[in-house]
Amino acid sequence: MMRSTTFTCMGCEMALWLADDGGDDERSARDLLDSIDARLSRFDPASELSRLNRDPRTTVPASPLLRSAIRAACWAAERSGGLVDPALLTALRRQGYTGSLAGVTAPSLHAALAAAPARRPARPRDADPGWRAIAVDDERGTITRPGGCDGVKIDTGASTKGLAADAVAQLLDGHERYVVDLAGDMRIRAPRPIEVHVEHPLTGAIAHTLEIAEGAVATSGLRRRLWRRPGGGFAHHLLDPSTGEPAWTGLVQVTALAPTALEAETLAKTALLSGPPRARRLLARGGGVLVCDDATVEAVGRPARRRTLQFVHKEVAA
Repeated sequence: MMRSTTFTCMGCEMALWLADDGGDDERSARDLLDSIDARLSRFDPASELSRLNRDPRTTVPASPLLRSAIRAACWAAERSGGLVDPALLTALRRQGYTGSLAGVTAPSLHAALAAAPARRPARPRDADPGWRAIAVDDERGTITRPGGCDGVKIDTGASTKGLAADAVAQLLDGHERYVVDLAGDMRIRAPRPIEVHVEHPLTGAIAHTLEIAEGAVATSGLRRRLWRRPGGGFAHHLLDPSTGEPAWTGLVQVTALAPTALEAETLAKTALLSGPPRARRLLARGGGVLVCDDATVEAVGRPARRRTLQFVHKEVAA
């Protein structure tokens, strides 16, 4: 029997499931998540990330946590071929994503899809060095980005929850079984496979069931972080780096499996931004679930099996 603790952090509902009394480990995990939230939120002007983006210096002293977060964001950019781009903060703000969407009712995804332009895969930026010009120096304890506050502005939101889930899993490494559920990014360890239900973003029903005994699952989609632009039309948080506009690729949600949550989160976003044909290839090895914008569901790589413990897995706004 697993015992759960549910709490709010990063504007989302999160949970830790343990087979025994978590004690100091559980408290340490909560403290770590609170620290990550306080120091890496781009919506809090007092956070270390916000102060970095306002700093006029090209090279800025940074804590180990911020350096790790930005290194992870740049790793995700490199791993995705530039599609998961952490240097799109200015473009996100231009689209209207200036504050947390936690607790805000999103407009109809059906309406947004009906009004969206022709579908096409997103592409990385060609000429602008962007994230490639960011340098993390652990020996000096600094982060360098060109132009200071007038140049590259960094958003670690595409990788922070994955990084946090992996950090919590490391804290819980002494436990035989656990589930770390950070509102869309999960790390699991169990002696038998745990069943994870993937929610359909257009119907709310269970779209598919996955089983995991060891590893991670992450979902990226358009449903929760969707809004109406002040000038009309709809926007969402997954931008095409080549245009700075929302990417409409023919996919509305992707769930990916991988050994770590950072890998799964990066893979899910890369697949969604790539569109259905390439997404199938990206998920073939580890497995996952595609939901197309015509509501069809496609399981890739891993079949579902017999029922065990159940967790509903959905993408959550932040």
